[in-house]
Amino acid sequence: VQKFKRLEQKRIPDDFDYTHVQGLSRELQERLHAVRPISLGQASRIAGMTPAALSILAVWLEKKRRM
Repeated sequence: VQKFKRLEQKRIPDDFDYTHVQGLSRELQERLHAVRPISLGQASRIAGMTPAALSILAVWLEKKRRM
C-alpha cells in the first residue's frame, strides 16, 4: 500500500516527452503520449507497462527533476 501511495505522489510533468526515454518500447511511448498520465501510479496501470519500464520512467523523471 505504501509503495502504491508513493507512485501516486510522483507526478509526471504535462510537457514530458516520452520519446526521449531510452529503454521504453515505441508502443509504450505512444500509449503514454496518448494517455498522458499525471503520476507514476497512473502510468503503472497502462496496458503494456512492465515493472522494468516503470523503473526506467521513474529514473528519467528524477533526472529531469534534478536539472
